[in-house]
Amino acid sequence: MKLEWIHHLKENMLTPEKYLISKCKEYPIVLLAERHAVKQNLDFVNKMISELYHCGVYHLGMEFGASEDQDALDELITGERFDEELARRLIFNYNVKWPYKEYWDLYHAAWGLNSKLKKGDRKFRIINLSYKYNWKDFSGVRTPESCSKVFYKGNTEKYRFQIIEDEIINKNERIVILTGTVHAFTRYHYPQYDETASNFIRFNDGFLGNLIYQSYPNHVFSILLHQHFSNKESLAENQSPANGQIEELMAEFNHIPMGFDLLGTCIGYLKDASYYSSGYTNFCLKDLFDGYLFFSPISVLKGCTVDPHFIDNHCFSDVQEHYPDKDWAKVPETEADYWEEVKRYVAKV
Repeated sequence: MKLEWIHHLKENMLTPEKYLISKCKEYPIVLLAERHAVKQNLDFVNKMISELYHCGVYHLGMEFGASEDQDALDELITGERFDEELARRLIFNYNVKWPYKEYWDLYHAAWGLNSKLKKGDRKFRIINLSYKYNWKDFSGVRTPESCSKVFYKGNTEKYRFQIIEDEIINKNERIVILTGTVHAFTRYHYPQYDETASNFIRFNDGFLGNLIYQSYPNHVFSILLHQHFSNKESLAENQSPANGQIEELMAEFNHIPMGFDLLGTCIGYLKDASYYSSGYTNFCLKDLFDGYLFFSPISVLKGCTVDPHFIDNHCFSDVQEHYPDKDWAKVPETEADYWEEVKRYVAKV
């Protein structure tokens, strides 16, 4: 079988750039499933902004951004000069724990493209897909009542879907969406523990990509960006996709970056025994995503750049007050604790 997989890739693989553009020409909505804060992923999207524009894709959707700031973001990336401090603040407004430069570098790339366009040309746009969550009074325990206060505008996945429907689908536009892996699922339903369910598993089909697929199945294509998968026995432990077979295949090609289909190909039948396979039989990569982008081995992936000026113009008490997911990580008592935590996050990608 390995020879078949190698032959298939030799005949069908594309550069990541050509692969993404090919899917954008075929589908109005292309989802890029990222493990957050991986530098290679953000650098790729950054350099693709100009190519997306020139193939008729005028929108990039971002999970990390609040819709309340959409007007300010539009002004930032179409203005005469790029306001670096405003770029930082827009990310801060959504998540005070996200000082990763490559995310707001996407704003700079969009501004750079727009600044070179002729007067009257259509501008490239970045669309914020989230809203400002209210972590201020969150106790650290998730209950229906506490979460209704944090997520006061309602279900975040439906909120994102509504933006996509209003701004893209109803206007016959095209978009590439960069979002966390679970939000990019389309056909795949994510297994979660449920004490009352058969085999203790409930399958969640309510993420952004699921919602798009349910209403517009022919409009969307989902692409996995190479990353760790979680172990079935322990979510805290990582393993390589397809039980290590993807990386073995990539080694046959000297780890050159490439994009390739999973759906409808022999590569898609690579077995996977990660957490994603929980509750499924004969689980394969094609069951998870439609396509795959490989940039480098997992061991070579780098965390994003920590911006040392991210909280310069903010009181640290504001950082503490709006610190997200207090049930996942302790609120830092000092700025030193804050920087230690955000650096630790990107050290483990």
